[in-house]
Amino acid sequence: MIKKLHHMGFKSGHMYTAGMASIAISFTAWFMSKKMEAAGIDRADRWGIFIGEWAPSFFALGVALRIEETHRELEGPESEMYEQAETRTKTHAGV
Repeated sequence: MIKKLHHMGFKSGHMYTAGMASIAISFTAWFMSKKMEAAGIDRADRWGIFIGEWAPSFFALGVALRIEETHRELEGPESEMYEQAETRTKTHAGV
C-alpha cells in the first residue's frame, strides 16, 4: 500500500501536513461546536476527538512514506530502472 501511495505521488510531507491540519481542524471543530451548537460541551468534545483521531494515522503514513523515500534514495536510479523493466516483463508475459 505504501509503495502504491508513493507511486501515486504522495510524499511524507503531504502526510505530515495532513496530520497537522487534522489537529488544527480538530480544535476548530471543537471550538465551533462548543460556541454554535446548543448541544453542550459533550458534543463538542466528540467532534474534536473524532477528527483528532485522524492525526496519528496521517503521521504513521508519513513515517512509512519517509522510509519508502529513503529506501528509494539508497537504492539509486538503477533499482527504479530494474523495477520498470521487471514490470514490463510481467506485463508482456501476461502475469
